[in-house]
Amino acid sequence: KLCTAKEVWGVLLVQTLLVRALAFFLLSFLLFPFVSCSLREGKLQHLLARELVPGDIIYLSVGDRVPADLRLIEVTDLLVDESSFTGEAEPCNKTDSVLLEAGDITTLSNVVFMGTLVRYGKGKGAVIGTGENSQFGEVFKMMQAEETPKTPLQKSMDRLGKQLTLFSFGIIGLIMLIGWLQGKHLLSMFTIGVSLAVAAIPEGLPIVVTVTLVLGVLRMAKKRVIVKKLPIVETLGCCNVICSDKTGTLTANEMTVTRLVTSDGFQAEVSGVGYNGEGNVYLLPSKEILKEFSNVSVGKLVEAGCVVNNAIIRKNSVMGQPTEGALIALAMKMQLADIKDIYVRKKEIPFSSEQKWMAVKCTLKTQDQEDIYFMKGAFEEVIQYCTLYNSGGISLSLTPQQKAFYQQEEKRMGSSGLRVLALASGPELGKLTFLGLVGIIDPPRAGVREAVQVLFESGVSVKMITGDALETAVAIGSKLNFFSVVYIMSVRSVKCYNHLIINFVSIFFRTSPKHKLKIIKALQRAGAIVSMTGDGVNDAVALKSADIGIAMGRAGTDVSKEAANMILVDDDFSTVMNAIEEGKGIFYNIKNFVRFQLSTSISALSLITLSTVLNLPNPLNAMQILWINIIMDGPPAQSLGVEPVDKDTIKQPPRCITDTILSKSLILKIFMSAIIIISGTLFVFWKEVSGITPRTTTMTFTCFVFFDLFNALTCRSQVRSLCQQNTNINIQILVFCIGRVF
Repeated sequence: KLCTAKEVWGVLLVQTLLVRALAFFLLSFLLFPFVSCSLREGKLQHLLARELVPGDIIYLSVGDRVPADLRLIEVTDLLVDESSFTGEAEPCNKTDSVLLEAGDITTLSNVVFMGTLVRYGKGKGAVIGTGENSQFGEVFKMMQAEETPKTPLQKSMDRLGKQLTLFSFGIIGLIMLIGWLQGKHLLSMFTIGVSLAVAAIPEGLPIVVTVTLVLGVLRMAKKRVIVKKLPIVETLGCCNVICSDKTGTLTANEMTVTRLVTSDGFQAEVSGVGYNGEGNVYLLPSKEILKEFSNVSVGKLVEAGCVVNNAIIRKNSVMGQPTEGALIALAMKMQLADIKDIYVRKKEIPFSSEQKWMAVKCTLKTQDQEDIYFMKGAFEEVIQYCTLYNSGGISLSLTPQQKAFYQQEEKRMGSSGLRVLALASGPELGKLTFLGLVGIIDPPRAGVREAVQVLFESGVSVKMITGDALETAVAIGSKLNFFSVVYIMSVRSVKCYNHLIINFVSIFFRTSPKHKLKIIKALQRAGAIVSMTGDGVNDAVALKSADIGIAMGRAGTDVSKEAANMILVDDDFSTVMNAIEEGKGIFYNIKNFVRFQLSTSISALSLITLSTVLNLPNPLNAMQILWINIIMDGPPAQSLGVEPVDKDTIKQPPRCITDTILSKSLILKIFMSAIIIISGTLFVFWKEVSGITPRTTTMTFTCFVFFDLFNALTCRSQVRSLCQQNTNINIQILVFCIGRVF
């Protein structure tokens, strides 16, 4: 078996990349096993998660990763982050009470699930499911049951191989039959037939495809995208639907204050995302930047949110409730983060799902003054404890008109997807002064809106699939400009409508892992090439089922990374757009190679066929045919596979899944190139046909090679002629073409 240096280099490159990818994968997914504080045989023990059995009693505290599915039997203000399962950024309040009826994951308030994180409080529970018998394991088993579909490139290559094999062997058989009937020597015809078989079938196609994909993977790695499976790179080029989880993918999974309304009517908007002091508070409508108590009403509102708070921000991450972390970040932006240090906390009334508020009793460190209460919670609960409202630092009597105004503002903020907290302070709980409202949301990631817009314009439909409520889904969707087609669907509707209707929906809300899988399957039945982006355990099954599964590198869970084909190292959604552009370019490079290789093969086949049918001597001998195929065509053809991506190619819409590599336009270009090569070569052969001598075959061979040289340069672009092509020519193809001359 003959093998060029280019092929050897390609194989080595593939192996090197796969080894590097495997090493990265192993380093990324080595986990420290969950260690739990367990009660077994009457003794407290530290056990690994794999050692737990149903019936073990587990103690939970802040920061613990839940080691198994637990039925809670004792809780104290327990809040658990279940965003990896449900997609909701806000921690779930857990109880130990008996539920009257069973529900889905989001309604099981007396159960905590393996892999979730304790954000606040403490609890005790009995193990009811471990390993594959947990909810985590159920998702993993569903993921394992899903088979990864064949990529469009693999399907196209299968069809192309069958078509070329049937066509080539049919023509070769016909040539051998006609030659035998004409009385030519059978061994001579067999030798020509074998040579034509080698020339007709593009045996370099697999290695060119592999090298092209590998180089695409390397280019994407420089853009912080890890590709786990080579064919996925090309599949991105025909992706026409991107389904994306909301929390942690389209949004930052960091609760952030974005809106303030004070009790005396001042309104402010807040910039900056995350648990840090980056950003400002702008008074509306003047856009004045507020710091400390430059506006007394805003300052008092922010002060209250900072004091009635148990969260701590360290290194841009929150320890405690994300909502409280958002209030601390707001105080940092106002340069008031240290104001809680001037108070001594005497008492705390913790938040509960029944009362829906939290309060602390404090006194100033430096002055001997009366105690002061600070309260935060749901507006309808907090307002009941207020008899006054703040107006520029002065407490005035709270009127029904003021209450109606606050209620109207609370509804307006809530309808825009914000989680609204009311804040108040005063000497005693029944006589508090209302301070205002704070709107909190998990905001979109930077750059996502622009990326979504570009994807829409290039023919890629982006759909949001979230476990959040309708209001939150609509709020984020509007910020990301999802409403070019205004269709929103709940999970109940998914069961009722067929895939043709689902294809037009932009946002799905209140979804579970099973719903996400149904949505992916419905879109695939409609003929879409679906990419799924996600970061949670609840996304894993959909990631595995989608044509392209894309996981987040930083925020992503290990299950989601295992299920995905690609990993965005920096969690940058806009990188998906670059990956799709890369996929388009790779496919067109493969088409350029096929165009060149087939035009050469058809030319050689046609020359021998015409000479045989016309009972003329063969213009090329077996050795020349093999030389053309292996030496003269192989390296330039492989260089076409690594040609820089044409700028016009990137602007093309996603290709249809039913499109083959051999499209009608490509076949036309192949035959046009073949006709030119055949005509020129036959003309030289006709001029020299007076006698078959070494000069005749050499002249014919040389003419064929020169025509093929210009054919290689022409095949660099699908849309530009040789004169219009980019002057920044691929060095490899230039070297090989010059080498052919000498």
